[in-house]
Amino acid sequence: MAVEVKYVVIREGEEKMSFASKKEADAYDKMLDLAEVLGDWLGTGPVALEDEMRDQMALWLAEQKDALSGILKSGKLPGAEAEEPAAAAASEDAELTDTVDIKSAQKRAKVA
Repeated sequence: MAVEVKYVVIREGEEKMSFASKKEADAYDKMLDLAEVLGDWLGTGPVALEDEMRDQMALWLAEQKDALSGILKSGKLPGAEAEEPAAAAASEDAELTDTVDIKSAQKRAKVA
């Protein structure tokens, strides 16, 4: 007979999830605590959300806390730093194209 240790996260009498390590169970429990706080906070916002939608949004935000923290600190989406130089180059190319089009239009206007 094998003995297996299982860590169970229980909220409001309901088993939410079970884990093989205490560290994982504690992290999940902490995430659920954050989701609860975020849900309360979302309830005070200007957008009226049904309870289920608010709970889902709060849980998703809690699951994405690292990305959310990065967005709040930098004002950019995760991975946007790598895309930024490419976007800047494309923007410069577009500006050059617009300049050429304006010059062509001016030449055509003079000919006509």
